Amino acid sequence: MEYRKIESIDDAYFAKMHELMGRVFPPEEVLAFELWREPLLDPTIQVYVAVLDGEVVGATEYRYRPEFAVAMTDFTIVGRAGLGIGRFLLVQREAHLKRLEAESGVPMLGMFAEIYDPAQLDEGETAGPVGPMHPAVRREVLSHLGFKRLELAYVHPSWDHEGKAVTGLDLCFRPTDDELSELPASLAAGFLRWYYAALPNKPEAWETMVAGLQRQERVRLLPI
Repeated sequence: MEYRKIESIDDAYFAKMHELMGRVFPPEEVLAFELWREPLLDPTIQVYVAVLDGEVVGATEYRYRPEFAVAMTDFTIVGRAGLGIGRFLLVQREAHLKRLEAESGVPMLGMFAEIYDPAQLDEGETAGPVGPMHPAVRREVLSHLGFKRLELAYVHPSWDHEGKAVTGLDLCFRPTDDELSELPASLAAGFLRWYYAALPNKPEAWETMVAGLQRQERVRLLPI
């Protein structure tokens, strides 16, 4: 299996990755094909695919932001069961993040992730037909990896640029120190404002949520 970096929408593997995203994520969670052109030119955005026999069988996007001393895993996709794709992506991503952390000279506090909460999804709703991508499976895997949810009612702006409030997810954090039980609320608020700066249309519910974080000193980390 090959861990291949995607740097342009003109890469043939990008089209295969985008098609895979459309099969496992709801439409509002998938940025339109052409709108990927500029983000892929950003050297801080890491997009990699797992390639097996010429096909994209998995993908992951992540970044490390030394100004916040945190990483963010934007998404991880396992396209087939029984091939060890999830483990392969995790090992490759973690090794790369350690290199990015060392290059920055700023120790990492941990990693953010948005994680589906099956309890918040409508009955029968899933995030796609691929078994390993079922929200309940992914949530348990990420819990095993050490992710905890921030204690807030989370919404985020839709990636279709329509400004809708997307629910059904938790904002989670995997602290480097597993004993950490809370975060500075200003860290979470500042990170979210930076992360969603690329989306001009933000729902009022999102603005209210972030403003509420900014009024707090700390936000608790709870089990998922």
